[in-house]
Amino acid sequence: MKKRKLFASGIISLAVLLLLPMYATDEVAHCAFAQESNLNEIFNDDDTVIVDTVDVDTMTIDIQQNDSTDEASDDGDDIDDDENLPWPENVRHRIEKIFDNTTIFNTSMVGMKIYDLTADSTIYERNASQLMRPASTLKMMVAVTAIDRLGAGYELKTRMAYTGRTDSLTLRGNLYVKGGFDPTIGSDDIAEFADSVKALGIDTIDGNIYLDLTMKDKDRLGEGWCWDDDNPVLSPLLAGRKEEFGERLQRKLRQNGITVTGTCSNGSMPSGAHTLYIKRTPLLEVMRRQLKRSDNLYSEAIFYQLAADVAGRNTASARHGRQAVNAIISKVGRRPSAYYIADGSGLSLYNYVSPELEVDFLRYAYRHPEIYDNMLPCMPIAGVDGTLSKRMRKGAAHENVKAKTGTVTGVSSLAGYLTTANGHRICFSIINMGIRHASSGRNFQDKVCQALCK
Repeated sequence: MKKRKLFASGIISLAVLLLLPMYATDEVAHCAFAQESNLNEIFNDDDTVIVDTVDVDTMTIDIQQNDSTDEASDDGDDIDDDENLPWPENVRHRIEKIFDNTTIFNTSMVGMKIYDLTADSTIYERNASQLMRPASTLKMMVAVTAIDRLGAGYELKTRMAYTGRTDSLTLRGNLYVKGGFDPTIGSDDIAEFADSVKALGIDTIDGNIYLDLTMKDKDRLGEGWCWDDDNPVLSPLLAGRKEEFGERLQRKLRQNGITVTGTCSNGSMPSGAHTLYIKRTPLLEVMRRQLKRSDNLYSEAIFYQLAADVAGRNTASARHGRQAVNAIISKVGRRPSAYYIADGSGLSLYNYVSPELEVDFLRYAYRHPEIYDNMLPCMPIAGVDGTLSKRMRKGAAHENVKAKTGTVTGVSSLAGYLTTANGHRICFSIINMGIRHASSGRNFQDKVCQALCK
């Protein structure tokens, strides 16, 4: 009986030993299948993992691709350069692949045009005639217009003069300063104005100080500017970017030992006033900061130089500045009524141009050496300076792309020049609209530039 029990127990134990590995293998396989299913669910869902930071817009983790960080576009290694395709089909192929590998256009749109200046032909365009907000790439259009209309040698002028006569140590008359919308006036310039008064050999002004602001209208903000933006003050007489020229001049006169018996207020300079001092600032000095650093005040200052030139003896307004830009729009063969130029900086919500119009301005500049040769050195250089100093720091686009950037809420833009590997000179405009973070547009633009330069 005991033998029979031991035999049965042995058979059961042997069966358990034989079946256990099979059971374990099945469990392992079951777990592996579950893990694979979970991974597929994670990695195949483009919207699963999203990272939002200052520098990274929408980083989508995907088992096949990662097309979101600004760094990814620096060297252009993710661009498939098909050497079997002839120029410019190879470039079109690369650009289309960028579109295929990005998800930002699920919720936004882009308008772009790429023009071969060497071959005088369009390489690529998408929504090129679509009206869009240009943001600060509008500054490029203002710069082209300024050099074309005013000339590269133009100067911004602020004039100080006096009326009356000097009697011993007293000026029996008034002091006038006529503003010319020079955004560069600072402490050193205020000292120059005050020193010119001291050079009269006086210690008293028996009269008033008048600030002549008649160059432009009384609007201190642009049409369509948002109230909560960091907006510049549109005054023709500023000191340190603020409307405090009069206060600072009076303070410096007192420091120079000069007493003013009257008050400081606004008033027009009479035609017979005697000039004491004129501050002259070259247009290209202002333009360099306008474009390199995308300075809104500096661009508005240039815009109102254009406005004053159009207005003549009348008071300048944004309408006059718009007429100056519209003149170039007509020159390039477009209808000004199809677009709208609201200001000189690109801050306005009412500005509407198209990528093809921006390319027309770049082409116009290229055909006119005085414009091109003077504007190009003022443009930001990829990976080197200005608003492009931290973009395209590697790859073929580095130090090659010279372009104006643009950023306002929902918009990122880039317009300028580059040279391709075969030596062709290219101009381009890319405007991304409807983007929640500007880095999405910048990343896309950088990749396109790398594809063009490679």
